[in-house]
Amino acid sequence: MPIVNRVADLHAEITAWRRDIHANPELLYDVHRTAASVADKLKTFGCDEVVAGIGRTGVVGVIRGRKAGGKVVGLRADMDALPIEEATNLAYKSTVPGKMHACGHDGHTAMLLGAAKYLADTRNFAGTAVVIFQPAEEGGAGARAMLRDGLLDRFGIQEVFGMHNYPGMPVGEFAIRSGPMMASTDSIAINLEGKGGHAAWPHLGVDTVLVGAQIVNQIQSIVARNVDPLEAAVISICVFQAGQTDNVIPQYAKLRGTIRSLSPQVREFLQRRLQEVVEGTAQLYGAKADVTFSTGYPVLVNEEGRTAFAAAVADEIAGKDKVNRDVPPLMGAEDFAYMLQERPGAFIYLGNGDSAMLHHPAYDFNDEAIPVGTSYWVRLAETALAG
Repeated sequence: MPIVNRVADLHAEITAWRRDIHANPELLYDVHRTAASVADKLKTFGCDEVVAGIGRTGVVGVIRGRKAGGKVVGLRADMDALPIEEATNLAYKSTVPGKMHACGHDGHTAMLLGAAKYLADTRNFAGTAVVIFQPAEEGGAGARAMLRDGLLDRFGIQEVFGMHNYPGMPVGEFAIRSGPMMASTDSIAINLEGKGGHAAWPHLGVDTVLVGAQIVNQIQSIVARNVDPLEAAVISICVFQAGQTDNVIPQYAKLRGTIRSLSPQVREFLQRRLQEVVEGTAQLYGAKADVTFSTGYPVLVNEEGRTAFAAAVADEIAGKDKVNRDVPPLMGAEDFAYMLQERPGAFIYLGNGDSAMLHHPAYDFNDEAIPVGTSYWVRLAETALAG
C-alpha cells in the first residue's frame, strides 16, 4: 500500500505518543493531561494557531498551506477513555485503576497528531487544515460542546471528516457508506410503583417484579411488530432492580435501557410507542409507571459527495479493492454525528486487525494501523485543499 514515506518514518514516534496516552487514560472532559500534551505538540510542530479549552477541554490546531486558497477542512479525533479495568499485560497498560483506552481513542489522537506534524512541516496545500481533538465522546457529547463554543464558525470550517478504528477488519483496509452509518441513541428510565407485601400473600399486593417482567417482554414486540422490517431499531433493557429480600414483594422497581435507530422518524416512533406500551402494561396489572427519556446522540449521516471523496482518498492509500463503500450501518452511536449535522463531511472506519472488540477489557489499538490512518489524514487534507 502506498503509505506516505515521511509518515512511515514517523511510525515509531507516533506509536510512542499513542502508548503514552494509553498508559494515562482520562475520562470524558477530564482529559487535562492528554489535552495539554496535544497542545504542546501542536505548538512544537509549528501550527499557525493552537487553541485549548474549546468544549471545555478540546484542542484545535490551525495549519495554513503555503499556496493561496480559502477552503477550510476540519479533521477530528477523540481523546477520552472508558471506565473499564484493563485486562492486558502490555508494557504500556493503563496506570490508572478503573480506566483504560478500550475504544482506540489513543490511536485516533496519535494518528491525527502525526498528520498535523507532517502537514505543518510540508504545507503542500492551498487553504487551511484544522485539526480537532475532542473530549468526551464516550457519552459526554464533547462534539456538541465544541460546536456550542463556536468551533465551526470560529475557524471557518466548511467540511469535516472523522475516523474510527474497526476491530475484525484487516489492517490496511477501510470501510464507509453514504447516508446513515451509525445509530441515534436515547436512554430509557422506567420507575414502577405497585403495592408491596408479604411474599406468602401475593394476591394482596401488586408485584412490580411481575409487572417489570411483562414490560420487558412487551417492549420487544415494538421492534418485532410495530417497526417496518426494512428499518433498523433496537430497544434493550439493561437494568432491572427491585426488592432486597426473598420474602417481600417489592413496592418499587426500576428499569433502565437504550433505544437506537437509523432515522429520526423511527426514533420518534419508538419513544411514543414505548411509553404507550409501558404505561398500558403497568395499568393492566394495577401498577403505575413513570417513563422518561434522555436524548442522546443523533444518527450519524455521511454526505454523499464527501463520502465518495473520502473513499477515493482511502483508495489511494489502500487500493480500491481494500475499501468497502457499502459497509452495513452499525447500531452503535458516535457524537461526530453532531458535526455532520452542521457541515458536510464523512466518517470512515479503519481496520484494526484481529483485536478484541471495542469496549472490551482486553482491547488494544493496533499500532500497525498508524501509518495507514495517518497517511489517510495527510492525503485527505492535501487532496481536499489542492487549490
